[in-house]
Amino acid sequence: MKLYILRHGEAADHDDPRYQNDADRPLTPKGIQRTKALAHCLRQLEVTFDVIFSSPLVRARETAEIIERGLRLHGRLELTEHLAPSGDVEKLAHQLNKLRPAPECILLVGHEPYLSSLISLLCTGGSHLALTLKKGGLCRLEAETLRAARCASLEWLLAPRLIGPKRAKRR
Repeated sequence: MKLYILRHGEAADHDDPRYQNDADRPLTPKGIQRTKALAHCLRQLEVTFDVIFSSPLVRARETAEIIERGLRLHGRLELTEHLAPSGDVEKLAHQLNKLRPAPECILLVGHEPYLSSLISLLCTGGSHLALTLKKGGLCRLEAETLRAARCASLEWLLAPRLIGPKRAKRR
């Protein structure tokens, strides 16, 4: 299976008084724009997903919805507490392994440091992989079966600044 792991796009600041609860912080206009650019890039590369799982927190859910719409994958998005910041990797693996028919391509949308820990666990069996997934960063893993242990290989990691329009260089 191809397992794509996406950190949510740029969101409102933690100290923004409009959002009393961290779970309610939405994407910023820049976060929306960059996520749309990522969806466009994925469509151009003919990347698709059998299913999309997202943390229920607003910023992750919005990120997943933009990808779902951009790739025209209506009805493939499911929310799971197992991708929330306090999620459980074993329960996430169990949830994904129960899917029938077994999906070939899965997108997971969530938060740091959970996602980097997840990638490290799946690739090394522990927390030895020094990795930080930037906001809007995307990673692809390859795995035969998913479990909360070493079971995957890192295929690639895409920094968000590599997607979308390039800025002019400053002199």
